[in-house]
Amino acid sequence: MDRKVRCAVIGLGRLGKIHAENIAGKIKGAQLVAVSDVMPGVAETFAREHEVKYWSTEPDAIIARDDIDAIVVVTPTSTHAELAEKVARSGKALFLEKPISTDIQVARKTASVIEEAGITCQLGFMRRFDPAYAHARDRIAAGDIGTPVYFKGVTRDPFVAHEEYVATCGGIFTDLNIHDFDIARFLMGQEIVEVNAMGSVLASPIVAKYDDVDQALTYLRFADGAAGDVEGYRNAKYGYDIRAEVIGTEGTLVIAGLRNHNVTLLGPNQGSFDIIPFFMERFEIAYLRELEHFIECLHRDAKPAVGINDGLIAQEIAYAAKTSCQTEQKVRVNVHRLTTD
Repeated sequence: MDRKVRCAVIGLGRLGKIHAENIAGKIKGAQLVAVSDVMPGVAETFAREHEVKYWSTEPDAIIARDDIDAIVVVTPTSTHAELAEKVARSGKALFLEKPISTDIQVARKTASVIEEAGITCQLGFMRRFDPAYAHARDRIAAGDIGTPVYFKGVTRDPFVAHEEYVATCGGIFTDLNIHDFDIARFLMGQEIVEVNAMGSVLASPIVAKYDDVDQALTYLRFADGAAGDVEGYRNAKYGYDIRAEVIGTEGTLVIAGLRNHNVTLLGPNQGSFDIIPFFMERFEIAYLRELEHFIECLHRDAKPAVGINDGLIAQEIAYAAKTSCQTEQKVRVNVHRLTTD
């Protein structure tokens, strides 16, 4: 593709605005043509402030336009599948925020629709594009720690979301720890074949109303015999805490993302440093790089590094973890791929 990729963003919440602003002003090979949000005034205001040609409160109106090459879907999780299928049937390229759906059966169907349509599709697993995680993957591939044998992941949100979000997000395994499940596959280079999960309600009683927990621990078993564990917590209070470790036969990689700036204040009987407040700040570069990768793939007619297969597999792991937590039993993971690529 010689010209700029003509893009639209559907959903202008916190993350949707980040994606739209990146396309509008930071990605040379892309042009933001249209934006949409169901809330009155949101898309219109954004379009006016960023000189976007077209705006609408109706996603279907955006998908139907013939002057758009690619659509970025950043709407509430409960709407992902329907919109993704509509984009697939329109023949446009799709960047879809995770997860595919809150329901595994729907996710499987939607993934099949996307695969059969043959469109370019990238899932929003931004950690793969974070400099620290990408560097760790390169070090592992270079053999710097020998053979990876154990993965440890930690994801702690600073506070539980509002009830409307809790009710529709799909639960802690699908909404929160799905990122850990994906990055575990990415770093270890192996499929997760079995999980054993447990969880509790420790500080956020509202989650129990929706058959969810605010603290979860998932033990992982990989296809080659390696192991791991993933911790999720909704109410850390002190900040947004994302960490990972990969233990190898010859060394260990530690990926820590708690500090906002690499400055530590030390004084008499105290120490302090600036903690990252939330996900927008922690993964600012990753959000830009994942969209740059998506646009580059469209220019080169290449498949994204994280496609619909990866989205479905991560959700299969999350589904297995949720089932394990509810049944208090180990659960095998469905790692069936749509294609072999």
